[in-house]
Amino acid sequence: MEIENKQVYVNPAELDNLSDAPFSGDEENGGSEDRKTEINGNWIPATSITEAKINARAKRRLRKNSSRDSGRGDSVSDNGETLKTGVVAPTSPKGKVLDRRSRSGKGRGLPKKGGAGGKGVWGTPGQVYDVEEVDIKDPNYDDDQENCVYETVVLPLDERAFEKTLTPIIQEYFEHGDTNEVSEMLKDLNLGEMKYSVPVLAVSLALEGKASHREMTSKLLSDLCGTVVSKTDLEKSFDRLLKELPELVLDSPKAPQLMGQFIARAVGDGILSSTYIDGYKGTVDCTQARAALDRATVLLSMTKGGKRIDNVWGSGGGQQSVNHLVKEIDMLLKEYLLSGDVLEAERCLQELEVPHFHHELVYEAVVMVLESTGEKTFKMILDLLKSLWRSSVITVDQMKRGYERVYCEIPDINLDVPHSYSVLERFVEECFQAGIIPKPLRDLCPSRGRKRFVSEGDGGRLKLESY
Repeated sequence: MEIENKQVYVNPAELDNLSDAPFSGDEENGGSEDRKTEINGNWIPATSITEAKINARAKRRLRKNSSRDSGRGDSVSDNGETLKTGVVAPTSPKGKVLDRRSRSGKGRGLPKKGGAGGKGVWGTPGQVYDVEEVDIKDPNYDDDQENCVYETVVLPLDERAFEKTLTPIIQEYFEHGDTNEVSEMLKDLNLGEMKYSVPVLAVSLALEGKASHREMTSKLLSDLCGTVVSKTDLEKSFDRLLKELPELVLDSPKAPQLMGQFIARAVGDGILSSTYIDGYKGTVDCTQARAALDRATVLLSMTKGGKRIDNVWGSGGGQQSVNHLVKEIDMLLKEYLLSGDVLEAERCLQELEVPHFHHELVYEAVVMVLESTGEKTFKMILDLLKSLWRSSVITVDQMKRGYERVYCEIPDINLDVPHSYSVLERFVEECFQAGIIPKPLRDLCPSRGRKRFVSEGDGGRLKLESY
């Protein structure tokens, strides 16, 4: 009995459950006969089943791609291939990593967690975090952790780190002169048992410096006493300095005398006991230490006669008042006119350590020439300015500023010294010939016009003429 070949239309949902293999083993062998398959008691051609499987597979792929690539603008062909070029395939691993949208196919494609998640995000805008409470049931919970106070621990400085750290601080202090800043910086350090070494290092650096540095060091020791170091530490410091004097003399030959001045100044400031020197009587074998103690004893005995011990380092440095510096320069010039020692005057000017105030010496020297009546002062002042100019102690700017001050005040000087204009013009010309001042500065010299009668050949006319 022959079975009729009828084509049956199969439900696509039923075809989804079929095998994904498009061909059976006999079809792969190249059979030419039309094969039939029985489904639910009905025989259908194999070609129709194969086409149905391909269509179902394409639809599944289309649905999957459309849910992943929503919003990408990619189109998929009937066979499931992506038509847009230059875009990473959704099925590739790179595409899955870069895709920050939901994998479930739901939602509108907005960022996850409303923008509150991701790297470097602390939460949604406006979110305030409360103090996290300690969980008592935590196995790592400790009863004492709530009352625990954390502090920064600074390790004490050893000898090498101490010198490396404090040397720049003291050298900076020699520039700015602020003792409060040094005190604050030392408080931040853990000096430990090295506190007594602070005065030792400061005095050692001051011995190699200038007189102003030694004056600043004495002020620093006075201000640090009671805040950073104690009087006991200071006594221990000077004991060590006296023991190291034989080594300090190699770098500073005047170290014994300077050390005696430091001790006398410390006793005068009240930071060192007055009986400190008496404790060394008859017990010192070092020659340098004995010389330092003798120097301190002499200076302290002079205070009974009215001499102030705070002037032990002289009156140099820019921290002195202007009136005091003017008096010192005036005294310097008067001593020079009495002694005639140019080198001594030059040394005293350098010890003042006020190169920005040298114009005052030029001004006072020229005024002394205008007020003098003889040629001795004229010649001595000329020689002094010539020596200071050649040794570059007085710079071009300071020399120019001093002469300009005289030019501006010559009308007032002329009220007290009637012939000041003529003397000034003569002195300026001599300075120009000696190379002390340039020609433009000489040409700025003022001259007073006057009226005088001329000879009869001029018709008795009056005319202006300078000296």
